[in-house]
Amino acid sequence: MRTVIRDVRVFDGQRTVERADVFVDGDRIVEPDGRPVDLRIDGAGRTLLPGLIDAHTHTFDGSLAQALAAGVTTELDMFCLPDNLARQRRLAADRDDVADLRSCGLLATAPGGHPSQLMTGLDPQALAALGDAAGPFPTVARVADAAPFVAARVAEGADYIKIVVDDGAMHGENLPVLSPDVVSALVEAAHAAGLTAIAHAITTREVTIALDAGVDGLAHVYADAGSDDPTGWRLAERIAGDGVFVVTTLAYFDAISQGAALDHAAAGSAANAVHAAGVLHRAGVTLLAGTDATPFAPQHGTAMHHELALLVKAGLTNAEALAAATSVPARHFGLTDRGRVAPGLRADLLLVDGDPTTDITAVGAVVDVWRRGVRQNRQPAAAGFPEK
Repeated sequence: MRTVIRDVRVFDGQRTVERADVFVDGDRIVEPDGRPVDLRIDGAGRTLLPGLIDAHTHTFDGSLAQALAAGVTTELDMFCLPDNLARQRRLAADRDDVADLRSCGLLATAPGGHPSQLMTGLDPQALAALGDAAGPFPTVARVADAAPFVAARVAEGADYIKIVVDDGAMHGENLPVLSPDVVSALVEAAHAAGLTAIAHAITTREVTIALDAGVDGLAHVYADAGSDDPTGWRLAERIAGDGVFVVTTLAYFDAISQGAALDHAAAGSAANAVHAAGVLHRAGVTLLAGTDATPFAPQHGTAMHHELALLVKAGLTNAEALAAATSVPARHFGLTDRGRVAPGLRADLLLVDGDPTTDITAVGAVVDVWRRGVRQNRQPAAAGFPEK
């Protein structure tokens, strides 16, 4: 199938072209070559973007289809049990009506550490709905455990390593947590294996431990430093200086704030998270849009639309927010074949009504989605017509 999207505004992952024709041949974006096309799609009044990349999700049965319907063509999973991960990987490899997937597989945490308390808190019906059992999973207790843990993840095909530095205090819990020397050993082992090391840390103290260990990225913004706390600014300057990227997950903090009547810390963390994202941005830290989507809340796919709006609220321009969900995560996670609209790259594309470069909410007005060049046919009659 050769397709041309005519007279469309293009946000190419970095900059905007107000009017262009974009050609797709098979699974690739191509240069115009004068050959006939099979389908013309009217792009007037619409914007074509790279498929969105959610840089923090938790993927279960149905998640990848839900994501793709909202224009998220790639999910970066941050914890997935083995049986479930094998199932989702097969799905993403075999089908084009679901989002693509990368994953850390099992994360590194202390025995009894986060997220063990969440897994044991789910009832059997909920576990069955998630499509996997929450039996014991490997943990890390000592420095000597770090290299074998990472080696096992490499053998399972992990795309990166995630390390938990979270004692639960942010949410009123007291959980076992990895010691700083174990965190450092895990980062060293990840780097020796050629993998990026990402830390789950949500307080300024936990982030400092992760930075001292030499992590490459943070899976969340910190959410314990308010607008009157200078600690957040000093930490942002250090993160920028260390060249560490931060996945924002503002939609996650906003979702947990909905239970604010029961959890005052959660209520404050949502405002603090948006503030932290703004501080990090002004300090020059690279931000990646991620939602922490789950089967519960926030929801796969549509949460990214909310994440982008919250990033703009935090002070990013619309174009900066869109880049944080396209070219920037592609670059930092080695996805060299996507994240931009350019000849030679995969045709993972999102067509929306309106102009999200001036109105970020327009990213939710999804008209069409392509994954590996396969059109999902959301509006076949209105969006396109065969060339005569």
